[in-house]
Amino acid sequence: MLNHHQAGQLLRLRWTAFAIVGLAYVLSFFHRFAPAAIASDLQQAFQTSGAALGGLAATYFYVYTLMQIPTGILVDTMGPRRVVAIGGVIGGIGSMLFGMADTLAIASVGRLLVGLGVSVMFIAMLKLNATWFHDRHFGTVTGATILLGNAGSLLAAAPLAWVLGLVTWRSVFVSVGAFSLLLALLAWWLVRNHPGEAGLPSLRELDGKTAHPAHQGHWYDGLLIVLKNRASWPGLWVNMGIAGSLFAFGGLWAVPFLHDVYGMDRAAATSHTTLLLAGFAIGAFFIGTLSDRIGRRKPVMIIGAMLYGLCWLPMLSGMSMGGTFSHLLFLVMGLAAPSFTLSWACAKEVNPPALSGMATSVVNVGAFLGTAIMQPLVGWAIDRSHEHHPGSPLALGDYQVGLGIMLGFSLLGLVATFFVRETYCRYAEAR
Repeated sequence: MLNHHQAGQLLRLRWTAFAIVGLAYVLSFFHRFAPAAIASDLQQAFQTSGAALGGLAATYFYVYTLMQIPTGILVDTMGPRRVVAIGGVIGGIGSMLFGMADTLAIASVGRLLVGLGVSVMFIAMLKLNATWFHDRHFGTVTGATILLGNAGSLLAAAPLAWVLGLVTWRSVFVSVGAFSLLLALLAWWLVRNHPGEAGLPSLRELDGKTAHPAHQGHWYDGLLIVLKNRASWPGLWVNMGIAGSLFAFGGLWAVPFLHDVYGMDRAAATSHTTLLLAGFAIGAFFIGTLSDRIGRRKPVMIIGAMLYGLCWLPMLSGMSMGGTFSHLLFLVMGLAAPSFTLSWACAKEVNPPALSGMATSVVNVGAFLGTAIMQPLVGWAIDRSHEHHPGSPLALGDYQVGLGIMLGFSLLGLVATFFVRETYCRYAEAR
């Protein structure tokens, strides 16, 4: 049992780590979705085509994808504190460079550095959640993490559109970069990797259980354990299909689609993406909580993936978007999409606890690989379709192939949910 001082210290260190790294994670969501709100500004500033704009936005996702497994290795070996601090510095410099860029090439380098810096935040956050919270609360805490992170995506929608009426997009990204540097300093100063670093017992020990054993051997031995475990892989495809299509749409193509097909101005279009992302934030929290309470992962994941896939059909068919219906559609789409987040818990629970960073990172590759593929691919599809009637404004016909691509990926994610191993919200070794 903890004495009063130790209990207070545990709570303080837990929520300090959650708040600082959580705010860094907020910035990663902001950078992920901000291009949708400034798409027209970027096209005007750099004179880009749809494919080039998709490539610029996807630069973030290319490096984010490549960094997922290395991040898992780093947080399992170096610890999340150092990883978050270094990532915050790199991301802050990248955001400032992006804001000051005068060519597309320099903007792409800035965007790449942003992706490199913020790519470490989520896996580091999951590692901290796994060490600072009880195992039985992991789904709920992860949902709360997504809820917090999505504050960044919400800021990148309607609030960003409002701010752009007062200052330039360049000023926004320079300021965000400076804030990232501040968070890096705070992480280095205040975050602890686990309770043991403060002389406190682990959460399992407080439950009267033995602490999870540390991994014995080299890091690549641990990575091979995760990669050779067949139960690790279905979650990657769930993420690629569902998260990838959501991030590609909400992070870039939703606002241009609503403007070109339905004639919405930027404020009206970003109000829809705000609802989409608010639904995602709320849904992630309640889906994680529901899963923990019923002690099941798979049924929740399957039902959510089905509902999410259905939401693409009205847009693909060009159904009339009345005010209430279109807002409700985007909200439901956002509420259903975070069913994929349960794949992180499943990946963690089918692998040894000491390898939770690597396990979740392998699965998380899918989300950003899918987005990196789809953002430029959808832009290319729109450009190719529009070549057949140059000079006319973009219309539904130009977007349908791109929407079909995203629907196809979402169906891939749905199929993959059936292959995820049910963990019953416990580590495999505990069953």
